[in-house]
Amino acid sequence: MLSEAMLACAGVINRMGTIAAGSTVSDYHESEQHRQISVSTTLMHLDWQDKKFNLLDCPGYADFISEAMGALRVSDLAVVVVHANHGTGVGTDTVWKCATANGIPKVVVLNAFDREETDFDKALAQIREHFGDRVFPVTLPINAGPGFNQVLDVPRNEVITYATDKSGKFTEAPPTGVLAEKAKQLHGQLIEYIAESDDALMEKYFAQGLTEEEMRAGLHAAIQKQVFVPLFCTAAETNIGVARLMDFIAKYGSSPVDRPKVEAVDAEGNKGELLLTSPDPVLYVFKTMSEAQFGELSFFRVYSGTVKFGSELHNTARRSTEKIGQIYLLNGKTRTSVPTLSAGDIGAVVKLKDTHTGNTLCGGKKLVTLPAVAYPKPNIHASLKSSVKGEEDKVASGLAALHHEDPTFLYMVDSELRQTIVSAQGELHLEVIADALRRRYNVHVELTEPRVRYRETIKAKGDSKYRHKKQTGGAGQFAEVWMRIEPKPRDTGVEFTNSLVGQNVDRTFVPSVEKGVMKACEEGILASYRVTDVKIDFYDGKMHPVDSKDIAFQVAGYFAFKEAFTAARPTLLEPINLVEITIPDDCMGKVMGDLSSRRGKIQGMDMEGGFQMIKALVPAKELYRYSSTLRSLTGGRGLHAETFSHYEEMPREAEQKVVEESKRAKQAQQAES
Repeated sequence: MLSEAMLACAGVINRMGTIAAGSTVSDYHESEQHRQISVSTTLMHLDWQDKKFNLLDCPGYADFISEAMGALRVSDLAVVVVHANHGTGVGTDTVWKCATANGIPKVVVLNAFDREETDFDKALAQIREHFGDRVFPVTLPINAGPGFNQVLDVPRNEVITYATDKSGKFTEAPPTGVLAEKAKQLHGQLIEYIAESDDALMEKYFAQGLTEEEMRAGLHAAIQKQVFVPLFCTAAETNIGVARLMDFIAKYGSSPVDRPKVEAVDAEGNKGELLLTSPDPVLYVFKTMSEAQFGELSFFRVYSGTVKFGSELHNTARRSTEKIGQIYLLNGKTRTSVPTLSAGDIGAVVKLKDTHTGNTLCGGKKLVTLPAVAYPKPNIHASLKSSVKGEEDKVASGLAALHHEDPTFLYMVDSELRQTIVSAQGELHLEVIADALRRRYNVHVELTEPRVRYRETIKAKGDSKYRHKKQTGGAGQFAEVWMRIEPKPRDTGVEFTNSLVGQNVDRTFVPSVEKGVMKACEEGILASYRVTDVKIDFYDGKMHPVDSKDIAFQVAGYFAFKEAFTAARPTLLEPINLVEITIPDDCMGKVMGDLSSRRGKIQGMDMEGGFQMIKALVPAKELYRYSSTLRSLTGGRGLHAETFSHYEEMPREAEQKVVEESKRAKQAQQAES
């Protein structure tokens, strides 16, 4: 709604849309209108006080953090919006850290002061607790709550009263009484911050104080150095306080000139810098999106030179040449075609043949690559099940296309368990991907709990003597295999040996027995999972001069191994993941209790910037949709990452459940066939 109000102030739109009606410029995708939240970064632009604003409206939900990370990569200023009632929300800390890591100055907007029960002091205290005491209110709400339309403007020392017709127009008057005192005190603090940003200003401040002109001249530098973080109070839905925010950004905010050079790597891999003033065109693609009426759109920022329609650029990652097609400026789904874009500007181009998110395109002889965004690893997994046969190819091409657009979602076909696993940043992210597959590719898919890669092994020695004899018409089959098996150390796999002596079995049948054993190992015996950590010794047997052949010894080896395995105290091993969890201190008890219920074993704890870092080993089975549980336990402030650690023997009760499930699945399969 803040970007909607900004567009209205600038006259880009005649009247503001609403989230409920799905009529905002920004959230125009079907999935966004259906869920009434942003899912994708939307590009918009406007002119204000002879300055061009490129607005990148990003989702706030942590599931779509990659969208914000891509946008921050190409931005000059981060406007972090916080709801006055809800406080710092899901993902706010993450985007703050990301902006800091990118060296981007920040502005905080406390929005929705037209709601019931807003408390400015409480909201400011919470923001300062998260982001430091240097968050400084540039405007304060005077009549917060329904009907809110007045703010105190600290730099101008004025009370601004906004019209209530959503036009963004306002009148100004000097503050009186208590407000005048408050304005004077904050104005003095602001001058101190500005003096701090420059040694010469600091000397002058102590010697004779700063004039209003000197204060204004120093404001831009103070924000660039983040000596303080400006905070504005608005009600975007009613367009209150937004015009003042835009004035401030136009006068004191960041532009490409404030970041005249960026890191770059040359063709030989040497680190260097790319200058804004360099004549050769260099652009970075920060987002790829497929639009029904346009095809594929690549969103990019120009870092140097001028990009022209029809020009040929080199893709340094793909080592290919791209011809630049139609270039667009975007306002949501509205496209305006332009012939060129210059350094610092942001736009989109259609139908690049081999360019992906994170790629750099260069013109001229000097090829450089700009660093790509390091996206977080997915932390939630589901199995994608197709309910209609014959759609496999459509699903596969759909998944490939969606991953090309969104690199933070991964997928793999697990041939061992015959399932397609999709991995994403959260439950909602998974749902959006499944929805996009259904809608765009017309496939019938649903998300289910993925099967876990258990392993089967033994705890004791076992042996068997198995005879395979078949005499039913035609050539007969005969083979007898004597076999011993024993456990091997964890993670050492399956070892097949033979210790045959004498002439009871021809050595040409050893590979046949091994083939049968390996087939049984792959299929599994206890619950249809692969066998591991077993040593097999084929030590004797019998054969027939006519009826013994390769297939007979394969079958005998297969069943001899199954018999020996069943006699050797078989057990299931389960995969254990190392989980690293970052949570606020006050959620510690709830998260630890939950980990304990998941059979988690705590490996260590640490403090980092007011957050607790927990390392724990947790069975993979117990981590299905854990990110959703963690969010609800921590009010959306908890994050986690998981990696495979090792295999471990399962508790008896848990093992029994898996064995029973496997039996039921087999019976269902047999009934179907």
